[in-house]
Amino acid sequence: MAENSSCCTPDNSCHTGGGTAVQADAVTTTYKVTGMTCGHCEGAVSSEIGEIAGVSAVQAVASTGLVTITSEAPLDEAEVRAAVDEAGYDLVGQV
Repeated sequence: MAENSSCCTPDNSCHTGGGTAVQADAVTTTYKVTGMTCGHCEGAVSSEIGEIAGVSAVQAVASTGLVTITSEAPLDEAEVRAAVDEAGYDLVGQV
């Protein structure tokens, strides 16, 4: 039997990891991203941002266009913008 390999949950929220604990001193930043319309979009954005060094969690929500990133330290917005661009979407900025 094939196992579902989608990163998206039934409510179309996505995750990049398997239940890693968030550090107490972690930084959480939310960005507005345009162009996401579905779970696949959320997964693409989450996957690219998840590759940035220090990122421990990403939650992308297509319906709101919000992407929440948890990281070890503040991220360079240019690096986040490049990851979102690589996924095929546009970073509006931090909210």
